Amino acid sequence: MASSRRRPPRRRVWPKIRLLLLVAVVAAGGTALYPVWKAANPDPPELKVRYRTDTPATAAAAKPSLEVFNDTEKPLPLSDVTLRYWFTADGAASYAFNCVNAAFGCSNVAGRIVAMDKPTDTADHFLEVRFTAAAGSLKPGANSKGIDVQLFRTDHKRLKQSDDRSFDAEMTSYKEAEKVTAYKRGVLAWGEEPDGTKAGDEKKASAKAAAPDPVPAPPAGVLFDDFTYQGPKDPALFKHGWLVRTSKGGPGIESTWSAAGVTFPTAEGSHADGQVLNLRASTDGTKAGTRQASLGTAASKFRDGTYAARIHFSDEPTTGDSGDHVNQTFYTIGGAGSKYSELDNEYMPNGGWGRPGPKLDTVTWYDHKTNDRVYETTKKSLDTWHTVLIRVKDGVVAYWLDGKKLFLSNGKYAPRADMSINFNHWFIDLPFKGDRAWDMKVDWLYYNANKTLSVKEVQSSVEEFTAQGMNYFDTVRESR
Repeated sequence: MASSRRRPPRRRVWPKIRLLLLVAVVAAGGTALYPVWKAANPDPPELKVRYRTDTPATAAAAKPSLEVFNDTEKPLPLSDVTLRYWFTADGAASYAFNCVNAAFGCSNVAGRIVAMDKPTDTADHFLEVRFTAAAGSLKPGANSKGIDVQLFRTDHKRLKQSDDRSFDAEMTSYKEAEKVTAYKRGVLAWGEEPDGTKAGDEKKASAKAAAPDPVPAPPAGVLFDDFTYQGPKDPALFKHGWLVRTSKGGPGIESTWSAAGVTFPTAEGSHADGQVLNLRASTDGTKAGTRQASLGTAASKFRDGTYAARIHFSDEPTTGDSGDHVNQTFYTIGGAGSKYSELDNEYMPNGGWGRPGPKLDTVTWYDHKTNDRVYETTKKSLDTWHTVLIRVKDGVVAYWLDGKKLFLSNGKYAPRADMSINFNHWFIDLPFKGDRAWDMKVDWLYYNANKTLSVKEVQSSVEEFTAQGMNYFDTVRESR
């Protein structure tokens, strides 16, 4: 029996097919046109960078001051942010950086100088600035406030900024700066790189993206400094808690302390960027012609724990005749009267106080007025680099040299007060006339209030800090 149903006319199918084809064509066209539309209507940036400087094109140091703005409605962890300041190196000069000021503390700022794989006319290097988790987060709409850093040549010659991509002498007040780039978890989020890659260029930016490992927060109760500074008047030196001594008094040739002897050159055998603290003691054999050098912490907040420094002692003067009774010293001192405390490492290459050298005196003081102290003398030359440790725990003070224990004191000679940390270079006396100059170098200082550590443990920590670009931090709290 034939079906009574009627098949719909074929012509009724075509309108639906034509509609589907039209939708497909429109969709294809939209997909093709999306990049054009996207370029004309980019997403607003997640963050912005503002920049200012107060230096001319030729200066002792570049001094970019940077602000990071959070333009999203979510908190922005600063540890997710990386900044790059692009510049052109002056010939074969090497560079270093330090942080002068940050609202969240320079202890939470890390940096490194990187040579570009593909240099351009306006940049062949960049200063990369990063932040630890302890720097905190920016609230929606908030800014970091000024992050003041310095970029300088390690030979301390003046640098030329006129061909530096990120430098702009006219920006003496904060303005948005797209030539200082910013990255969020490794992806370009602000500005334009020297090769023309811009934030929002998702294809090019994602091809370059490589989220860096986060910079760890500095450990609590630790001071570390590898002495990356321009000179005795570097504002970062003061901001980081150091004082260059120019005051009157002793020891040595009284009232001859001078800032001129405190410098930060590069030195063979030093680590990281090669800079060291150099303390020069110089004389012509007269008090008027004598200059002694000293650098110490402004705060007296150190007692128990591990004190460590990598020091180059010298057996011969850099210039002039030998024979001086010089004292090259790494020591701590604090308190007064019944609370007096002092722990000394004193190296005297030519001896002193009637005893021949070369010798290292390790000394724990109870009272300097009555000369109440205990000490041990190590009789040997130390004319090279050494790691010097003082460890204080449970009333016991132990002095170590290159992993070997030299001397131990305890009982009433335990530190009774918080102390400052100091490096001195001075003359015990002036035995002859004639110009001469002696140099004592310090590669780095490390102090840990919480642990007594070995040389290897200290060295491992120092290498870890410098690998992260952390050339200074101080998380040691003062006693209340």
